[in-house]
Amino acid sequence: MMQRTLFRRGALLAQKAAVEVSLLPMSAPLQPRLDRAMSSVTIPPPECMLRPLEVPFRYLFGPGPSNVPPRVLAAGGRGIIGHLHPEMYEIMNDIKKGIQYAFQTQNNMTIAMSGSGHAAMECAVFNTVEPGESVLVAVNGIWGERVAEIAERMGANVHIMVKAPGGVFSNEEIEKALAKHKPVLFFLTHGESSAGLAHPVDGIGDLCRKHNTLFLVDAVASLGASPIFMDQQNIDILYTGSQKALNAPPGTAPISFNERACQKMFNRKTKPVSYLFDMAHLSNYWGNDGQPARLYHHTGPVSGFFSLRESLAILVEKGLEESWRHHREVAGYLWKGLEDMGLKLFIQNKDLRLPSVTTISIPEGYNWREMLQYIMKHHNMEMTGGLGPSTGMVMRLGLMGYNCQKTNADMALAALADALKNCKKSKA
Repeated sequence: MMQRTLFRRGALLAQKAAVEVSLLPMSAPLQPRLDRAMSSVTIPPPECMLRPLEVPFRYLFGPGPSNVPPRVLAAGGRGIIGHLHPEMYEIMNDIKKGIQYAFQTQNNMTIAMSGSGHAAMECAVFNTVEPGESVLVAVNGIWGERVAEIAERMGANVHIMVKAPGGVFSNEEIEKALAKHKPVLFFLTHGESSAGLAHPVDGIGDLCRKHNTLFLVDAVASLGASPIFMDQQNIDILYTGSQKALNAPPGTAPISFNERACQKMFNRKTKPVSYLFDMAHLSNYWGNDGQPARLYHHTGPVSGFFSLRESLAILVEKGLEESWRHHREVAGYLWKGLEDMGLKLFIQNKDLRLPSVTTISIPEGYNWREMLQYIMKHHNMEMTGGLGPSTGMVMRLGLMGYNCQKTNADMALAALADALKNCKKSKA
């Protein structure tokens, strides 16, 4: 206490001295040096920064981000408060409870990362894996590829199971790989947005427990649109992003660790490779470590947390089951319209299709880039091509959260029909 008092007195004296010095008349030798410093600017002010910010309105019917509800935009526009203020802690506590509901988990170690879904992805791997340990990754799209590279970069011994985009791994295949490679971590994407796949999860958590492996699941594209139950399905680590069906702006990423994951995470021999993503610090920042005080670790995205809290509030008001039902209903309406138009859906099994992101096989004879450019130019609407291994195979159409409406499906179908009519089709 004495040391803290002395520190505060020293700070006040320093501030007083600085004010007194600033009031003194400027000495003659100092004036020329100041003039030279002020005249040494060689980079002129950029003209673009003298113009007002202009952001066009677009229908974001791709794989995300999606259009954001007005009340979420309004929440993000509220006045800033300090990231360590008691009111901010209360908002973070609300966010934690909202994530627990969305994930269907009672895990205490539940937070929102300051960053996109990639931040949560790296946080999960960096905290639970140490250099030289074995990691098993299911690759059936781009997100498995990303996790494999992240684990490899931090020195893990990475083993991959590979299928073509949209392929499904059977539980038998997974157990065989678990027994062979004995990984500390197994990764699977629940909502593979690059292929439009909702991968089955049931039973895999049980297999991971049997083989003493942590089960890590990516639900960035699926959370809120497709059912997932973290506790019931024995998922050890689950994460998502704010900008998909949750309908907040990009920049925050909910993640949760169960007790099994915490035991591995907080009993490491080495420190995680990232300071920013070190859960030993983040658990304190989010008030999850049982300590009486939260200490400064980094400056969280205050406005982003405002928006995330509001988006979670909308999900709570609507109800998870209703959100899942609504996404499935609108997706089914969209799928029928696409098939009636003569288009082929990339994921043939309806039960495996991701309700939030639909993948359309590229129509024969058409240039998919030309079609998407036409739709953007003439309909002010974003749809996208494939990503990673699905590039050149599919076009992706996302209707999630605020955008998940049959009227939007009708607009998207009309835009696609117009593109098919007006874009050149090559001769067979």
